[in-house]
Amino acid sequence: MNSAMYAARDSTTMLRRNLKHMARYPSQTLMLIGLPLLFLLFVYVFGGTMGAGLPGAPAGDRSDHLTFITPGILVMAVASVSISTAVSVATDMTGGIIDRFRTMAIAKVSVLTGHVCGAMIQTALALAAVFGAAFLLGLETAASAMQWLGLVGLLALLSFAMTWFTVALGLASPNPETASNWPMIFILLPFVGSGFVPAESMPTGLRWFAEYQPFTPIMNACRGLLAGSTNGSDVLWAISWCVVIGMAGYLWSRRFYRTRAAN
Repeated sequence: MNSAMYAARDSTTMLRRNLKHMARYPSQTLMLIGLPLLFLLFVYVFGGTMGAGLPGAPAGDRSDHLTFITPGILVMAVASVSISTAVSVATDMTGGIIDRFRTMAIAKVSVLTGHVCGAMIQTALALAAVFGAAFLLGLETAASAMQWLGLVGLLALLSFAMTWFTVALGLASPNPETASNWPMIFILLPFVGSGFVPAESMPTGLRWFAEYQPFTPIMNACRGLLAGSTNGSDVLWAISWCVVIGMAGYLWSRRFYRTRAAN
């Protein structure tokens, strides 16, 4: 058995460990899923008024607002799970389990890979819950099969990138409490992007930030794919941002893990 097969076997073991943690503490998963669902349900409270402010939308039309904000809620769902990932990694790094792993003949990469794969499964559950709730509330889409495939692929890429970045935040945190605070910025970014209102409706300074922050092209790309009117520029920018975030998170994670695991 070569080193790659050993790493795959050990990563699978670490994934099972993380899945067992999820099964033993289901309240954490429910809380992570519940936050984006709560914002989605606000459509019934504010949807009529906020939907009327969208370009070309009639007054009181909640369905238009639901269609507009769903991509922002999907991004929030990915960001919400990232908090749990950062806390789990920080707990491992400060709880002494890494010292035990160092005494065992396991691939070093498997510890982080188990966290990443477990987080992506948790994210998939959160996204499925958001989509289910959105369709129950009346979400309408004109996406083709290929556009649905593109949407799923983009969300998977975003999840992978965000997970590696928050793994790095967990490794950089001195304790789990700090790790739970740092990723909160990712939940707030959709509010100062195109998640809930068009960026062009914002004041000049805020509009500039909203247009150039990473989540805006990602949400715009998701919105276009759901609507069946894909904007190639938004998709390209969305993929580029995901690649940059993912590569930065991976390289940062590898550096911090080697440094902290060696101490």
